[in-house]
Amino acid sequence: MFKRCYRQVKSADFILPAPIGGLNKRDPISAMDATDAVEMDNYIPMTSSIELRPGYELYAKLSDFHNGQKIETLARYSTSETERMIAVFAGKAYDVSTSTPVCFDQVVFSKSRCQTMLYQNRLFLMNGVDVPKVFYVDEQNQSHLQDWGFQGEDLSSPKIVNGSVSHEFVWFVEKNSTRAWVSNVAGNISGTLEAFDVAQVLKWGGHLITVFNWTIDGGTGLDDYTCLMSSEGEVLVYKGYNPHDAGHFELKGSYKLSKPIGYQCVMPFLGDVVVMTEDGYMPLSKVLSSNNAVIASFAFSDKIRGLVLKRASVYKYLEGWQSIVYAKKGYAIFNVPVGNTFEQHVININTGAWCRFTNIRAFCWCSFQDHIYFGSDNAIYRFGEVYADDGQPIEGAVEQAYSSLGSDHLKKIVLIKPRICSSKDFRLTVYTNMDYEKNNAGYYVDVGQEIMTKWNASKWNEGKWLSYKTRKMQGQWIENSATGFKASVVFKTKTKATLIEWYETGLRLQRGTGIL
Repeated sequence: MFKRCYRQVKSADFILPAPIGGLNKRDPISAMDATDAVEMDNYIPMTSSIELRPGYELYAKLSDFHNGQKIETLARYSTSETERMIAVFAGKAYDVSTSTPVCFDQVVFSKSRCQTMLYQNRLFLMNGVDVPKVFYVDEQNQSHLQDWGFQGEDLSSPKIVNGSVSHEFVWFVEKNSTRAWVSNVAGNISGTLEAFDVAQVLKWGGHLITVFNWTIDGGTGLDDYTCLMSSEGEVLVYKGYNPHDAGHFELKGSYKLSKPIGYQCVMPFLGDVVVMTEDGYMPLSKVLSSNNAVIASFAFSDKIRGLVLKRASVYKYLEGWQSIVYAKKGYAIFNVPVGNTFEQHVININTGAWCRFTNIRAFCWCSFQDHIYFGSDNAIYRFGEVYADDGQPIEGAVEQAYSSLGSDHLKKIVLIKPRICSSKDFRLTVYTNMDYEKNNAGYYVDVGQEIMTKWNASKWNEGKWLSYKTRKMQGQWIENSATGFKASVVFKTKTKATLIEWYETGLRLQRGTGIL
């Protein structure tokens, strides 16, 4: 004779905050905090919500000059009197301070990707192939682009590939060499350069990549150091103001980081310097003060370690690695070439949370007149002021980390209620994955019109189409059918002309005990 068993079913609601902890590519999926994200593409983690990234719009088209080429250099020129933006494209330089480019026909570049340095109202452009060029605007507001005015004994000017300023001295890096070149007089923008060879002090060999100034708090005040970095990741730190005075310019230490990526591997950041390396994006203030500078946990990018290591191991030799702070929006962008495309690793500089941008084909970035721009194929785009990618929808996809939703019991999620603010109507795909499964529902597309079209076939646990209006907090229950112990909320949009902010998700559960 069989005894009948009953299953007790309890219905409860659970509020799950949006994944403001950002992208996590470091921890095992089973150990992540519930407010982290397994995937976060084109949504930015903010303080109390995540929001759809802005898009970009056409700023200047250069295909009328040359077609099928890449804008590989954008640089800002700024003085007390004027501000300009210079592009190098198809071997020519252009003034792109307005959307109508002006070409410097008399100057030719053998290589369009240049490193740049601004000092004393002069913008230096260096590529390791051509004699460095100098752009400036004279007192009559006339623009000039010409060969630089430096010379030095045994100096081959076309080999200059990088430059910087430290303590009023200009420093230049000779390509594939251990020699830096420094002006013989502080403040000079032309004249004589003297060699500064570090071959005898480099412990790990290699050649110089960059020179930069590093300001730290030594306890009794701010100290400025001149740093020279090699291709092996060795950083030589010099203290003193005059590199020509051995008594007052001394080597304070040699530190080993991972190998840097590219010549544009250094970014000033909130009083510190962040270096893009094969092991992550490293802040000097942490790694150089530690006992072991190669420990990955010191990396600025520690939480997305897996993603950075994967990209660096395969694509470190490609050009296009660059970083830029977008202060207006409160985040920093690390540009990463991925085969023939690009992605951006983005950090909220206030919270330290990461995400990834996709579908932005950016060969270079530049800050100009309180906006940021990127160079792409035949054109320059302004980023951050619109919510479409050159008129096309932005695809946003977030897979939140798994949560037990307050109970270790088996549970069935029957309803989902995301709480969202949006600027216009939009359509949403939302559902739950259970116990580390990988269901992948497609997008619905919202093209900002009254008639919406279905983007992909719906899945068994896909949310219904939603329409949110105004900037008020909105929410409605959506049918869901998923059973398991841990749940991950998946949130996907494909929209344009719409700002979307996701604050939290309500889930209605049926919790089971005993025999299911």
